[in-house]
Amino acid sequence: MPQIFPRSANATARASILGSLLLIGGFLFFLDSFNRSNYQTNQSLEIVQPVMFEHTRHVAGNGLDCRYCHTSVEESHFAGIPPVETCMTCHSQILKGAPILQPVRNSYEMGAPLEWVRVHDLGDFVYFNHSIHIAKGMACVTCHGHVDEMALMWQENTLQMQWCLDCHRAPEKYIRPREHVFDLDWEPEGDQIAMGDSLVEAYNINVGQLTNCSICHR
Repeated sequence: MPQIFPRSANATARASILGSLLLIGGFLFFLDSFNRSNYQTNQSLEIVQPVMFEHTRHVAGNGLDCRYCHTSVEESHFAGIPPVETCMTCHSQILKGAPILQPVRNSYEMGAPLEWVRVHDLGDFVYFNHSIHIAKGMACVTCHGHVDEMALMWQENTLQMQWCLDCHRAPEKYIRPREHVFDLDWEPEGDQIAMGDSLVEAYNINVGQLTNCSICHR
């Protein structure tokens, strides 16, 4: 019986199998890279808002505490977006005729809230509570970055599951005394891990439960 396949068939088969594996591997690598890219996560992208609110001016320049605007951050799952009445507390006297603040004045006069664009937008399948993180010594700057250096607010971190788990698996690396949670420039005087271990115990943080699925997915 004559030979059906030429002698090169084995080499061709091996090359096609290897090529297919490389193609599949490259495609999976592309998907993983795309999933972690700024395009997908919105990390570091400045978001256009109805009013250009400058954290640099208000926080670094005027020294406003986070809680002045985000009033519910210590008691609620939501940090809170300030109503225009809060803005007008100052801007009824300061820059009261500035064109850039016209949307704020219109909102105040018409009694209609400004429609801000959400910057940190977790999926509906994720449960996040600001108050518990504040109570356990997790600082604003750890998640939101140095907002005092942001002209327009952007998302400092990926907000992906791996990023959350880095902290949930080792909270001692990030925890700080509660009285310094809102201090953007605070640094530990000694060893962070040693201090963190003591605070984890003092604040009754059950590290073994922090990676339980039900903590974030309810």
